[in-house]
Amino acid sequence: MVRTDKSTGGDGNGLGRMTAIPTIAAIRFGSGLSPRHAAPADAAALLQGLAGPDLGVSDYPNPTYEDTLPLARRYKAERTERRALAAAARAAGAGQAARDAEKLAARQVLQVRRKLEANYAAAAMRTLARAVDARTASDGFRERLVQFWADHFTVRSKNAYEREGPSAYVDAAIRPYVTGRFGDMLEAAALHPVMLIYLDQVSSFGPNSAFALRHKRGLNENLAREILELHALGVGGGYQQADVRAFAELLTGLSFSLDKGFQFNRAMAEPGAEVVLGKSYGGGTARLEDIRAALQDVARHPDTARHLARKLAVHFVADQPDPGLVEHLAAAYARHDGDLLAVYQALLEHPASWAAFGAKARQPFDFVVAALRALAVPGAQLTGLATKPARQLLLEPLKLMGQPFQEPSGPNGWPEEAEAWINPQGLAGRIQWAMKVPERLVPDLPDPRRLVQTALADAAGARVVWAAERAETIAEGVGIILASPEFNRR
Repeated sequence: MVRTDKSTGGDGNGLGRMTAIPTIAAIRFGSGLSPRHAAPADAAALLQGLAGPDLGVSDYPNPTYEDTLPLARRYKAERTERRALAAAARAAGAGQAARDAEKLAARQVLQVRRKLEANYAAAAMRTLARAVDARTASDGFRERLVQFWADHFTVRSKNAYEREGPSAYVDAAIRPYVTGRFGDMLEAAALHPVMLIYLDQVSSFGPNSAFALRHKRGLNENLAREILELHALGVGGGYQQADVRAFAELLTGLSFSLDKGFQFNRAMAEPGAEVVLGKSYGGGTARLEDIRAALQDVARHPDTARHLARKLAVHFVADQPDPGLVEHLAAAYARHDGDLLAVYQALLEHPASWAAFGAKARQPFDFVVAALRALAVPGAQLTGLATKPARQLLLEPLKLMGQPFQEPSGPNGWPEEAEAWINPQGLAGRIQWAMKVPERLVPDLPDPRRLVQTALADAAGARVVWAAERAETIAEGVGIILASPEFNRR
């Protein structure tokens, strides 16, 4: 079965050619083609096994968030001690002993920071390895879905001691819910300590709470606003500023500290009932259960169905998706009470999902994953890299391409439009990586004439096939393929 994108014409770049369903399935909905793993036979193959075990996590487990806290506490404590010693060393009359103590403390802080950065790099390599090693069609689709939802519920570290948090957050609040109900994922993400820290919920206090009245602290609306505007109903959804304010007051009490962990602190919570989107919550003793109930109701709102439907269609299919596809996804979401498996089935069964191949640009992370898969680099090789080569070969190049790992510029995540990625700076980063890094990871590079079929199959255009056959060196031929328009779009 094939689909034809007639809009791009027969210009030889492969984007206007007839493309087989397995190729589209692997490139648009999966982690890319690989000589190590068969391409998906059809849409059904992408769904088959999706609700089964998460092999990526079992193959490459990350530390839990709780496991990351001792090192975070140590860094924060040693940094505080170092500042105190530095102040003492600067004091009038301070002797050599005080200055030596400050230098020792500075070295200890640096050692812990290096360990935090090493752990961050290791988590990045595990994330890449999970996608690179995706064995089945549904494994590849799962990895793409995890990346989509992790971006939808964007977080990032604000301090050095939080560097390990985002990866642990994805494994706890995103991955287990990718095939479940959206309301449960919304609840898990919104209540996770990393989200509470990122959106400043830990410093939000009910204006009339016991804590605020005693310490003169105020309300922070960030989490409430982003849940309504970004995570659920969307910009222009059916909510008002009054809903944001009431929701923010309802969310007070959610707290986290490195010493005590997550807790619902009633002394921080705004007393009384709150009306959010026309429904009243609370009124008696402040309870975490009222917050959970509100999150589930927000997930069921019709505007949430439409917002998520459009985001999925934009991410997987086209920057300006077919309106019929969006409506089809929204209807499936509403009909199945936010069951995401039903929404994915609706996505894959709609004809628009298999048309206009090449309409989307591969984001840098997906580009690197697809290249590593095409080159048959095993995930274990990535997780075996020391911190320095991991940075040089993968993390720094991702930054040059415009997508530093887990460091989006804001809570709205990474942009979707092709122009954000296919631009002079981004292309320069991709070309540089394609021409230099593969031979450092794969000493015995594949013949470009074989790689062009391995990496692109029937999506390869005449020009890239011609160029691959005539490259002066194997490394140059590999770079030409990976830097080609066909390989950088899906």
